[in-house]
Amino acid sequence: MKIIGRGAEAVLYLENGELVKERIEKGYRIGELDEKLRKRRTRLESKILSRARRAGVPTPAVSETTDYKIIMEFLEGERLKELLGRVSPERRKELALEVGRLTGTLHSAGIIHGDLTTSNMIFRDKIYFIDFGLAFHSESVEDRAIDLHLLHQAYQSTHFQYLEELWSSTLRGYKENFKDWVKVEKRLGQIRKRGRYSKR
Repeated sequence: MKIIGRGAEAVLYLENGELVKERIEKGYRIGELDEKLRKRRTRLESKILSRARRAGVPTPAVSETTDYKIIMEFLEGERLKELLGRVSPERRKELALEVGRLTGTLHSAGIIHGDLTTSNMIFRDKIYFIDFGLAFHSESVEDRAIDLHLLHQAYQSTHFQYLEELWSSTLRGYKENFKDWVKVEKRLGQIRKRGRYSKR
């Protein structure tokens, strides 16, 4: 067993060439509640991973799910967070366009990623979305707009020098694959205004 990551909710490790995501016990929770939460979140994440994949969004293939573990394909690739900083402007726009298309596909399937950042995207032969630990099902315009807002913030904090080209390409791709994009774009504008007011 080789641990490759550890977060607030889970530990990631390699076992027999596959990636295992195991939700860890939380000592501050009542035991019975902790078990229920971990089981529910593990099952939900596994279902969403598979549903996203069926909808056309590349994700790690799940081979097995137990009470607290998801055993899935280990993707050997490069995080988009690093890749975007070392490719040509043309390639950067192509990648951002595909991020938008995949996000539009995800939202069309009623899935909200919940942590949509370039750290949670892996490029191998194509872009894969990973880490659906905060994902959930929703048809809400607000939820979709918040997902996009998180992505914009990720671009702004990590790729600020390319922000305009990344964002315009992402929105163009999103509009290709999500038919109600007008409502989402309008709500996104409202969310960004709320954010500006709250900082005053």
